[in-house]
Amino acid sequence: MISSTLAEIATALGGRPAGGADPHAHITGGMVVDSRKAGPGTLFVAVRGEHVDGHDYARAAIEAGAVAVLAERDTGTPAILVDDVVRALGRLSRTILDRRPETTVIALTGSSGKTSTKDLLGQVLARRGPTIAPSGNFNTDIGLPMTVLGVTEETRYLVAEMGARHVGDIAYLCTIAPPRIGLVLNVGSAHMGEFGGREGIAKAKGELVEALPADGVAVLNRDDPYVRAMAARTRARVVTFGESAEADVRAENVTLDERGRASFTLCVPEGSAPVILRLYGEHHVANALACAAVAREVGMTVEDIAAALGAAGTISRWRMEVTRRDDGVTVVNDAYNANPESMRAALKALVAMAGGNRTFAVLGAMRELGEESLTEHDAIGRLAVRLNIHRLVAVGGREAAWIDMGAKNEGSWGEESVLVPDVEAAVELLRGELAPGDVVLVKASRGVALERLADALLADAAGDDVSNAEVHG
Repeated sequence: MISSTLAEIATALGGRPAGGADPHAHITGGMVVDSRKAGPGTLFVAVRGEHVDGHDYARAAIEAGAVAVLAERDTGTPAILVDDVVRALGRLSRTILDRRPETTVIALTGSSGKTSTKDLLGQVLARRGPTIAPSGNFNTDIGLPMTVLGVTEETRYLVAEMGARHVGDIAYLCTIAPPRIGLVLNVGSAHMGEFGGREGIAKAKGELVEALPADGVAVLNRDDPYVRAMAARTRARVVTFGESAEADVRAENVTLDERGRASFTLCVPEGSAPVILRLYGEHHVANALACAAVAREVGMTVEDIAAALGAAGTISRWRMEVTRRDDGVTVVNDAYNANPESMRAALKALVAMAGGNRTFAVLGAMRELGEESLTEHDAIGRLAVRLNIHRLVAVGGREAAWIDMGAKNEGSWGEESVLVPDVEAAVELLRGELAPGDVVLVKASRGVALERLADALLADAAGDDVSNAEVHG
């Protein structure tokens, strides 16, 4: 974070010092929303959450070394008081970026693949200059400002992931971090219950390209009709990516190796270059093309882009995180989140990376699908059968039962699919069935916390993270 005094911050936010706060004190250690991460030089941001109120931890943060607290009420500690802490964070972020016109803001959104693409893009752009693209999905009205506040005098590129649960969310996030380049990956089924259908999702995602300046660039997925149509909603120049022959940045000759890692020829108007990804699953080809389109816009050559894509690995946790246990069992922890599109991609990647070995798909609920929930869960169970998954383990309640039902109603499946009530039951079942060479996929929506199952499986035997390493069958 660019060093600022409490007085400067209070002025920018229209706030007032309280509790004996020293207006000349400098914030040199950034901002934190978790009091356990407070330390010397930090400003603790007291966010009121659904279950926890940060104001209750203000004193603990000060005792840990925080200079002051950004708060909405008197906490009995040095503080800057504002009417709305979250909105104040947004205003402060904008102030920081306004002081850094040299920093190019690249915003991205989509129904699936946002965080994986953001991680990939951060690694690619880092070859061009100092880049901020934090691990995890800091894509909310709290997470995005915390990302922006990491900007320093040296930052050349800021990769801003933008999520939405309501129409207007992305438009607001664009006021916090006005993008110069806007990337839209796809319009899928995630949060369909919130938006009422793909048209509503497209309306929300398109707010990103509407926010671009006339001299900006909209990078759109040519293969997705909802995204392609967003070209009519922006003043910016449009660049497309995809496997379509009409895409400006496209992939040709896509193949998968025996572990499900993609190779392809990256084609741009200036030439082409071979790309060999270290990431698992064919779905990463689209993510890589999106990154290539952005990298080309900031001046990277096709050869440099291809090399950077080939060197990039997994950064954020629980996203196709592959670990080979010492006993030969491979655990694929993709439990951070799930929607129908990402679930299908993960199942196909499981089959590809197993190389003919036995496959186990341990799946849980996909949340926020609204009226389509039963149909989509049923379809995932049926897909597992068509892909010839060796064993499907559906974990949880109603949605898991729909996955199991779809599998058993497809073809002659019976004992190959099993419904278990919880993580403990799934772990017990798998311990009795897994053998060397088996590959296990673990995936569900974030609220299911199915990563606990992956952790339990990995605790049974030591293993090596092979997400970023060469894997030999």
